[in-house]
Amino acid sequence: MDSVAESSKSRKRLRDEEEEQQENEAVETSETDQTLSLGDSLTFSDTLVALRIMRAQFPHIDKVSIQPFILRSQLYSSVKDRTQVDRELESLRREKLLRIFKLNTGQDDHAVMFVDDYLIQIDRVVKRMEEKKQRNLEVFMWFKTHVIDNKQDPSIDHQELCLLLSHGGKVKDEHISLLINAGLLTRQLIDPNMYWFAIPNIGSVLKGLSQGRKELISLLNRRRYKEMMLAPLEKMRLRQSLLDMRFHLRDLIGSGHLKTVNTPTGLLVRISKD
Repeated sequence: MDSVAESSKSRKRLRDEEEEQQENEAVETSETDQTLSLGDSLTFSDTLVALRIMRAQFPHIDKVSIQPFILRSQLYSSVKDRTQVDRELESLRREKLLRIFKLNTGQDDHAVMFVDDYLIQIDRVVKRMEEKKQRNLEVFMWFKTHVIDNKQDPSIDHQELCLLLSHGGKVKDEHISLLINAGLLTRQLIDPNMYWFAIPNIGSVLKGLSQGRKELISLLNRRRYKEMMLAPLEKMRLRQSLLDMRFHLRDLIGSGHLKTVNTPTGLLVRISKD
């Protein structure tokens, strides 16, 4: 019995030593990394400034062709007044500067993407379909010109969609199917006549978002006090997500799963108890 307990302690000691080594390596990396750290760019006074900084810091993903997007929760971590964030997002949405998308990763998960980036994302989809000699591609121009420009809401019903598309030409069922298959629309489960606007090619990234959240929470839960200094934590890599640690930290701080504490040696990140 004693040998089993001793073996368990040895494994825990080895795990702690590995994590300590990772921290030390991360600190060394951070000393040579000249990019703005999360600790230096965690809070902003203005939502648009926060959006532009986070867009610039969006991780480069080799495997997936995706334009930068920002989570609403990330904005909540960076602009302290949530009401201000919601109000300014609504204003920017009405000005047609950005679009807000409902995500399937959680009840309150929303992505924000600048309209210019969204149009680039659509063009990439069209280019791939042109290479496959797909028919009825005119619907994408109708969608960009008549739907995107006139409907800023996160969702649209079938009748309104067809009405707006009809300004471009005669709408067929194949046109709607093409938009769904391209990842621009997803049917709502509670009402098949309603669609969510969606970001094409985002599926694998969203899978990584969910897995990365679990991995980061698990990493901190294994710590003795369920906390870690931000600087070395930010430089660690997640195995389960295509997104970087900074992206996940902003997300989980904004959603309230993590919190930051000022210390004499810098910001500390810990699991929220409530």
